[in-house]
Amino acid sequence: MLHLDLLNVRSLCDFKFMVSKPWKVGGDWMVRMIRFLGSLRRLVSRSQECDNVYEANAASGMAVHDDCKLKFLELKAKRTYRFIVFKIEEKQKQVVVEKLGEPSQSYDDFTASLPADECRYAVYDFDFVTAENCQKSRIFFIAWSPDTSRVRSKMIYASSKDRFKRELDGIQVELQATDPTEMGLDVIRSRAN
Repeated sequence: MLHLDLLNVRSLCDFKFMVSKPWKVGGDWMVRMIRFLGSLRRLVSRSQECDNVYEANAASGMAVHDDCKLKFLELKAKRTYRFIVFKIEEKQKQVVVEKLGEPSQSYDDFTASLPADECRYAVYDFDFVTAENCQKSRIFFIAWSPDTSRVRSKMIYASSKDRFKRELDGIQVELQATDPTEMGLDVIRSRAN
């Protein structure tokens, strides 16, 4: 990605003149050629720095596998799952579905499916009855980041969370948890209302 505005325009004009009419170039043509090449080298190095910054920013968010969106839509519309646990595959640089919970499974089954020392994203479909005796449901997005997980893993999950959450349209409540008490059933009930 070349940025011509960074180039020394005079050096570029000198270079064009030297190439097109070499017999008219005076004794200082070598000095002007060296200046031009120096300008070109600086231009190329600045361009590479810009490209490296762009790549680093693009790498902070992971790609989302199509299966993640599909399974979430099935949970939301058809209610075919009680929960979905998502995992980031660092080598593939994408979020994938790790585990699907059947509609008959309980909240305890869901919490047992989360690893004790690794980060995960999860979606849980929580059914409850309101004070007016009305049956309702809330879809929770849970960012599970235990204290015992690797620092690199925590950073990757934290930097990718917002982009991943945007892909799952229909999340009603977000919850971040670092230990099981922060996502206990009582906390879920209180956040659902």
